[in-house]
Amino acid sequence: MTPMKVRRVVDQVRGVPVEQALDYLRFAPWAAAEPVYKCVASAAANARNNKQLHGDLVIAAAYVDEGPTLKRFRPRAQGRAYRIRKRSSHITIVVEQPAEAAAKKGRNR
Repeated sequence: MTPMKVRRVVDQVRGVPVEQALDYLRFAPWAAAEPVYKCVASAAANARNNKQLHGDLVIAAAYVDEGPTLKRFRPRAQGRAYRIRKRSSHITIVVEQPAEAAAKKGRNR
């Protein structure tokens, strides 16, 4: 999915508690909500299992970078070919506990 489409969804959940973000993404009307939902759920599960972060989690950072582009060609009239660019994206979600997220906000200002 193109990064622009995914960024539109990621901007809606940045800084939001994980449970609230998952509820929002479950019913969001955009097709990009499904891969973002999977990323947020995976980040929360990794934080609980690998980092032993329990309780409420907040999406501290979320960004989308451009991934590799697949180049395809589409036949057109009179023997011409138009290039189709199938874009992909890398989604990065960082979750933290609310106290850590607030402390980082205070340090950055």
